[in-house]
Amino acid sequence: MSRRGNCWDNAVVESFFSSLKKERIKKRIYATREAATLDVADYIDGFYNPKRRHSYLGGTSPEEFESAHRRRRIVVH
Repeated sequence: MSRRGNCWDNAVVESFFSSLKKERIKKRIYATREAATLDVADYIDGFYNPKRRHSYLGGTSPEEFESAHRRRRIVVH
């Protein structure tokens, strides 16, 4: 995070936490901090990073994007 007028923007982090809240933890009550930590880790490692569609990648998931990239490399070489 930065002070007003600095170029360091936290929009990426704000976007991630917004997605996390909407897609995973909204209206959930965790019994323990450990349960919450495990659920958030599962969201990040099991869904957000590999499977969730990202606008930066043209609406594809990172797994789809990398798979298409590998296929293009095989065809070209």
